[in-house]
Amino acid sequence: MLLYIDPGTGSMLVTVLIGIAGAAVYALRSRIMKMKLKIGGGKAKADAQTVPFAVFSDNKRYFNVYEPVLREMNARGKPVLYLAASEDDPVFDCGLEHVTAEYLGSGNRVFTRLNSLKATVLLSTTPGLEVYQWKRSPGVAWYVHIPHAASEIILYRMFGIDYYDAVLLSGDYQAEDIRALEALRALPPKELRFIGIPYMDEMARRLRCEGPAPAHPRTVLLAPSWGKSALFGVYGARIIEVLLATGWHLIIRPHPHSFTVERELLEELMAKYPDSQQLEWNRDRDNFEVLRRSDVLVSDFSGVIFDFTLVYDKPVIYTDPDIDLAPYDAWWLKGHTLWTATALPRLGLALTEENMEDLKALIDRCLEDPRFAAGRREVRAETWKLAGEGAVRAADYLCECCARLTREKEAKKA
Repeated sequence: MLLYIDPGTGSMLVTVLIGIAGAAVYALRSRIMKMKLKIGGGKAKADAQTVPFAVFSDNKRYFNVYEPVLREMNARGKPVLYLAASEDDPVFDCGLEHVTAEYLGSGNRVFTRLNSLKATVLLSTTPGLEVYQWKRSPGVAWYVHIPHAASEIILYRMFGIDYYDAVLLSGDYQAEDIRALEALRALPPKELRFIGIPYMDEMARRLRCEGPAPAHPRTVLLAPSWGKSALFGVYGARIIEVLLATGWHLIIRPHPHSFTVERELLEELMAKYPDSQQLEWNRDRDNFEVLRRSDVLVSDFSGVIFDFTLVYDKPVIYTDPDIDLAPYDAWWLKGHTLWTATALPRLGLALTEENMEDLKALIDRCLEDPRFAAGRREVRAETWKLAGEGAVRAADYLCECCARLTREKEAKKA
């Protein structure tokens, strides 16, 4: 009898095997490096100077995550090497005198540079360190992960943060999930530091300075993620038709990755529903203004939900897709209820196949029912601790780590 493995389980097993292989390769590389140092008299090649602080950004859209921290480090006179995988990353125009930006190129050149980097502390929002091509460099002492959304870290692909040394957090549920995974996998505990959410602090500051948007017709922002479980993957053009039928102004802002992985679908939708007086397609790099002038958000599982509801204090209509957790770290926590699943019903109403035609009424309820305003306050307290302090606390941690590691290195020399 043939053994059948369903696709979800097969995907999970492949991910597990990749993670195990990555760990084995990492252990082997570390042993080889130690042997080389021993043979060479314990001295590493000094062909490149070690920088105190480095940042790796795999895409330009994450500059907003780093920018507040970079500005704080710059104000302290701390030199930072910013390694960008996007040639047009905004860092190249940021004008921060103590930030040196380097374009990594494309393909394997990115990982060749990263895997031989020499830095005391490296900060990144990219998961998957040591799992795929990106390996821990023997020349980097400490890897620090900063999330790019106010939601679960366990919704990264499997082993997403296993090989980081530290994670910067904003909510207790994140720490609880990380500790649960470490216990299941017998991993050494990572340093967990609560700092808040620097990029949301910056959004809130800008909103206080500029104030609410001027008077405008009721505006709905449709901001889908990408993939088969996302809004367009589930509902296609129907969601646009229903929103246009409300007569309200509609802004459609697809996830940037959609223009790469589902370009044909977007081109078809944009051709069928071109820009008009009622509808606009938005691809601004900075989403501050489009969020400010929208009254309600219709989305799926995109992290923009939390930006919109918690910073701009507005309701959301969200889809409740049946997500296959097999490829994600959440799969390991059997019977675990995702924090996001408890947060969304407090922030707005769920869109389903059955109530799609009543979407206009759903939006009216979200805008008028006071319980959603109370829900936003609750969720904000749970996931955005230390509001307003993110950049300072992140910089404090990076500087503390660098000072500690430098002292330890000097002590070993002595």
